[in-house]
Amino acid sequence: MGKSESEIIAALGRPEDDEPAAGFREPIALFNVESEGEFQLISTIAENLRIKARAALRVNPDVDPVTHSYTTTGKAETKFGVDIARARDFFKSYDGHPWLKLCGVHVHLGSPVSSPQPYVEAIGKVLSLIDALEAVGHRIEVINIGGGFGADYTSGQALPAQAYADAIVPLLADRLERKWTATGRRTQVVLEPGRTIAANAGVLLTRVQYVKTSGSKKFLICDAGMHTLVRPALYQAFHFIWPTSVAPQHVPAERTAKPGVPGLEACDVVGPICETGDFLARGRDLPPVAPGDLLCVFGAGAYGMSMASRYNSHPLPAEVLIDGTRAKIVRARETYADLVAHELNAQDIAGS
Repeated sequence: MGKSESEIIAALGRPEDDEPAAGFREPIALFNVESEGEFQLISTIAENLRIKARAALRVNPDVDPVTHSYTTTGKAETKFGVDIARARDFFKSYDGHPWLKLCGVHVHLGSPVSSPQPYVEAIGKVLSLIDALEAVGHRIEVINIGGGFGADYTSGQALPAQAYADAIVPLLADRLERKWTATGRRTQVVLEPGRTIAANAGVLLTRVQYVKTSGSKKFLICDAGMHTLVRPALYQAFHFIWPTSVAPQHVPAERTAKPGVPGLEACDVVGPICETGDFLARGRDLPPVAPGDLLCVFGAGAYGMSMASRYNSHPLPAEVLIDGTRAKIVRARETYADLVAHELNAQDIAGS
């Protein structure tokens, strides 16, 4: 969405500065095109660089994925894709372009999607569109059904992959068996697992700085907050939080808002940012916690560091890769010197 010229050039495998020493790559497998203007820009750049590439048109099926309004992308009123009614004219206008081959259809409904039914509805609409396109001679080699499949932010929250497969695979099985006479290539089906894989591959560790009581509320003030994990503040998302070291009676059987162990107290887990919206959890039942204790925020692998910011002049945290008993820093913790380095190295703009 909103691809810049520099991003398109990089995706085409050409360094932006066009220096051969920087190295060349093959183009990405497929551009997902969101609009007529985007297709025109990509195709113009591809032609200027003399690089042939492939594209799929992202269609908007107007299907409700029944998720947060901010992460709903398949409804007609959202900014994503081209409506199905316009898709036929799109293929009529741009199919056969010599530098950007329009050979696929892409659909993405949003995330997280906790039921197969929206996929069934959307894929049905997409297949009807493809049938209509093929009937007038367009060749669809790729169907990208997107992603958005749920993840276990609480134990057992997400459906198993098999549940989605049972509903989706029968719809696409016929396409997978087809072969184009000219190329012998089966229709390729692409999907994007996303958070299903990444969410629980990462956790956020935060240290409790202060424990504070105000009125009837107990606050755990931590060194992480909306700047390191924005999902609770932005999407009202649930992330299971628990101290890294607890007494045996406080070991939870599963990750849930109400773990059902004795001796818990409702706490707001908040960060250091000067905003009331800076929280990781509100009214969360937790065992006794003291300043200096570490809390583990689960399910942070998908949209933790990737959405982290330096808001309020907070340096980005370190990233640590754990493999069995081995741990390796893969991104060093930033310092305040890192924050101001670009300002200290500021240069005059030529001609100013």
